[in-house]
Amino acid sequence: MQGNTFREALLVGLGAALGALLRAALLAVAPGPAAVATLAVNGVGAFAMGYFKPGPLFGTGFLGGFTTFSAMAVAAIHSSAIWAFGLVVASFVVCVGAWLLADATSPHPYRQTTKS
Repeated sequence: MQGNTFREALLVGLGAALGALLRAALLAVAPGPAAVATLAVNGVGAFAMGYFKPGPLFGTGFLGGFTTFSAMAVAAIHSSAIWAFGLVVASFVVCVGAWLLADATSPHPYRQTTKS
């Protein structure tokens, strides 16, 4: 049992490293403000999480490393109050909206609906 926990932790760590590297590469070449590019990355990650319902390597690991909410928080802290508020609201709307859209279009939705 403990071997499985260690193996899973290694998979999560490997996935997180790969996800963070991809995010860094994308943000390095993205045009425009870093906060907007980070918001796009987070939206893509939220969509992928909602659509694929991934396990430890791809979900917690890769997508966890790919997305970054701490960078959005830092961008908000270093902005004017109105820009910071906009970043927080946009982050919430984009990420929750992306996940809900992905879940609705996924072949294996999280929420099972019943027909009356």
